[in-house]
Amino acid sequence: MRTESTLQNAIKNEAHYDKLYANVNINGILKKLNNFDRFFEDAIKTDTSWVGFYQDNFAEKIKGKKILELGCGDCTNAAVMAALGAKVYANDISQVSGSIIRKLNTNFEFEYPLTFVEGNFLEADLEHNAFDFIVGKAFVHHLTYHQEKEFTIKIVQLLKPNGIVRYFEPAVNSRLLDEIRWIIPVPGRPSKLLKKKFKAWEAKDPHPARDNSSKHYKTFGKDFFSEVAVVPIGGIQRFHRLLPNGKWNRKFRRVAFQLEKVIPHFMHLPIARSQVITYTSPKKISI
Repeated sequence: MRTESTLQNAIKNEAHYDKLYANVNINGILKKLNNFDRFFEDAIKTDTSWVGFYQDNFAEKIKGKKILELGCGDCTNAAVMAALGAKVYANDISQVSGSIIRKLNTNFEFEYPLTFVEGNFLEADLEHNAFDFIVGKAFVHHLTYHQEKEFTIKIVQLLKPNGIVRYFEPAVNSRLLDEIRWIIPVPGRPSKLLKKKFKAWEAKDPHPARDNSSKHYKTFGKDFFSEVAVVPIGGIQRFHRLLPNGKWNRKFRRVAFQLEKVIPHFMHLPIARSQVITYTSPKKISI
């Protein structure tokens, strides 16, 4: 049963993303697809979400597999997985995503055309025990705790017995770093020190107040899956923001990701900017 705060969060999300995705440049996605090898090789070495999401040879693992992406958004990642040979079902609360999917299918020849799953995931009519992977790229932190539980119960039903959930999410494992983050203004978000402006921004922000720590995902995941793994990413890479944009910035990021591989997990976890969460083998649950 939906709480009032959960319903309000869903309405806020839908309005926000309808507006955001209306500005998606379909030609930009098609350019990536038409120059796929060059784009993909650079992205998985340089850009945080791509480095994280596609680590551990994920691109090879999804070929021919049936995948459901939650919160497909501008549909770039859904298109990339389809270009890699996956059978992709893409869901988003925004109907604009469906329009993007149709345009992509019309303008690019995928081995398996993309399928858009319309509207609220919890109400979607999908086959049980049918998906090899259910994934989300910066998706879960948009959900309230109640939504996260409802979504996960349904995810368990949809996955095959050996199915896998894979999320790429922000990591908030240090209160100090998080406070510093809110103090530093970024485009579209004022500093927390500007109390009135920050409060006005916060009222419009589609992200609910919630725990996005690695500990939360580990604890939560163990209730529904036999195996849970969290890999921190971006602890060194986050400092690229101190450098001007350009080739040296991107070079720094690539080197940073290589250095992060040798940092012990316990040292990297508190400073990580992001994290890859993997849930494997869903448990049988009583509803």
